[in-house]
Amino acid sequence: MKTLVIGTGGREHALALALSRDPQVTEVHAAPGNPGIADVATLHDVDPMDGAAVAQLAVDLGIDLVVVGPEAPLVAGVADAVRAAGIAVFGPSGAAAQLEGSKAFAKQVMAAAEVPTALAHVCETAAEVAAALDAFGAPYVVKDDGLAAGKGVIVTNDRQEAIDHAAGCERVVIEEYLDGPEISLFAITDGVTVIPLLPAQDFKRAYDNDEGPNTGGMGAYTPLDWAPEDLVLDVCRRVLQPTVDEMARRGTPFAGLLYAGLAMTSRGMRVVEFNARFGDPETQAILALLETPLSALLYGAATGTLAEVGMPHWRSGAALTVVIASQGYPQSPRKGDRIEGLAAANAIEGVDVIHAGTALVDGELVTAGGRVLTVTAMGADLAEARARAYAGVAAITIEGSHARTDIALKAQQGTIEL
Repeated sequence: MKTLVIGTGGREHALALALSRDPQVTEVHAAPGNPGIADVATLHDVDPMDGAAVAQLAVDLGIDLVVVGPEAPLVAGVADAVRAAGIAVFGPSGAAAQLEGSKAFAKQVMAAAEVPTALAHVCETAAEVAAALDAFGAPYVVKDDGLAAGKGVIVTNDRQEAIDHAAGCERVVIEEYLDGPEISLFAITDGVTVIPLLPAQDFKRAYDNDEGPNTGGMGAYTPLDWAPEDLVLDVCRRVLQPTVDEMARRGTPFAGLLYAGLAMTSRGMRVVEFNARFGDPETQAILALLETPLSALLYGAATGTLAEVGMPHWRSGAALTVVIASQGYPQSPRKGDRIEGLAAANAIEGVDVIHAGTALVDGELVTAGGRVLTVTAMGADLAEARARAYAGVAAITIEGSHARTDIALKAQQGTIEL
């Protein structure tokens, strides 16, 4: 099978890496890719937002499966263009991707499907914002309705800060605050059949102890030994399958990756948000433990044959990923800093260094974004995975960079409480 991965980030590197190790895959291509993806795939200089160009590249290369990684091309309808060219594509249509493209739309779908979620108000004026903030009280949760690269949400006790954030958005969704630990659950679906992957936990705040601004994610791990045993079945029954069924009922079937961000609150499980693609950095940890060939799952979803693939098999142990971010991230990430020590980090047993915001300038690897690298490690247990991942982080040098030191620490210590 010939595959083409669309995108430039860590999620796309993780997908390309998994496909390169897949015995069913003969060729891996990527557009436009990054220096890390270039180690496992042939890169092509194509705009990932140009559906016609992506489709033409897939035709020219004789691609069997296109995998659209980022949310922006999905919302823009790139998967539709590839499907129209007669090529199997993993990723929802532009209409179905509105589950991520509009938080207000996602709330409508959840209401129709009776999916448990936070109470919310959709606001377009300052008066509506003020009324919603007063109705819910602090902590205030304000979400940009549209795509914001993982940085459109603010959770704060400062009412003025919440108002200022809302003022910078065209339309916002203001929600009640959900207490309790958060869980990420991905599911692969062909629009009918839903196959869940391992649950993971992501760390959104920039600094240790969940301090600092929200980010696109600073680390993740899987599996979750502390989660309820029936969590995955419960989420499939109450969230994922009803959502997929509701999307089909609306005439916009959702085929691809459906991500549910969940809060395990004192009043039970609630959906925080939906995404229409693999999440970053959870993807890196989850794919590290996937034993079933990734191409079989993705192709099954793309061709409506997922029921024939069956449930995936997983390696034993644990996987963890730690993000190394550039100086100034997330407010004003600095670019152009030299990256050193990758070979030493990759030489550690069980470690893969995934590129996210990197570039080659005059033959030298430098930073080119906020989240630069994700150091992913497998271990016999969480303690070993953490030790290996942080050994990898220590081996890498980037001036001014920062990484959280407490990814999965509470899970390792057994101090997470539901």
